[in-house]
Amino acid sequence: MDFSNQVALVTGANRGIGRQFVLELLDRGVQKVYASARRPETLDFEDNRVVPVALNLLDSESVAAAATFASDITLLVNNAGISTGATLVTGELTEIRREMDTHYWGTLHVIRAFAPVLAAHGGGSIVNILSALSWFATTGSGAYSAAKAAEWNMTNGVRLELAPQGTLVQGVLLGAADTDIAAAYDGPKIDPRTVPRAALDGLINGSIEIIVDEWTAMVKSSLAGDPSTFYAKMAELLGTN
Repeated sequence: MDFSNQVALVTGANRGIGRQFVLELLDRGVQKVYASARRPETLDFEDNRVVPVALNLLDSESVAAAATFASDITLLVNNAGISTGATLVTGELTEIRREMDTHYWGTLHVIRAFAPVLAAHGGGSIVNILSALSWFATTGSGAYSAAKAAEWNMTNGVRLELAPQGTLVQGVLLGAADTDIAAAYDGPKIDPRTVPRAALDGLINGSIEIIVDEWTAMVKSSLAGDPSTFYAKMAELLGTN
């Protein structure tokens, strides 16, 4: 992939991993980056290749307007997300639904809106930022884990459906990164800059799945085993046993 030929759109670009994606894409010489946020006035990039875009995953009109405005993209990075901390049995149903509406329905809506745009420019690529919590749950992560699990398999589904138009769909999985969304987590965190670097290197190689860190690699390797063994290990590592 020659990034000098790419025009990208990054959702949730005002902070955290999304902001690092914009910076990394600029470093790699992209023509343009549409940096999207619910409040684009919070974006503070100085490079004139960055174009602010208002995009709210929960607002269908906002998504449609963004797809019309950014009608020249070749790379879509679905990064925007939330973490409510809602539990599944006793948590607020509105918060549980907001997790699913954001990570699953919101991301899917963005993909559906931009798929014709990508097709018009040769297929392009989609990068979905997922989580190791797509594959397991911890106390307090129930709603988030369920939503990310849905987004993970949705990523697999749209990859198959968009392959005929030449669109590569990549899932990026990681543990905790040192961002605002993980501020309350006191365990080990990776540098958020490693996420776009790994994902974009993977696009060069045509990789459909990126495992960013050792924590996520360990989680994936455990999936073929007895889940009781895995959850006992998680309880020990997280100090919840």
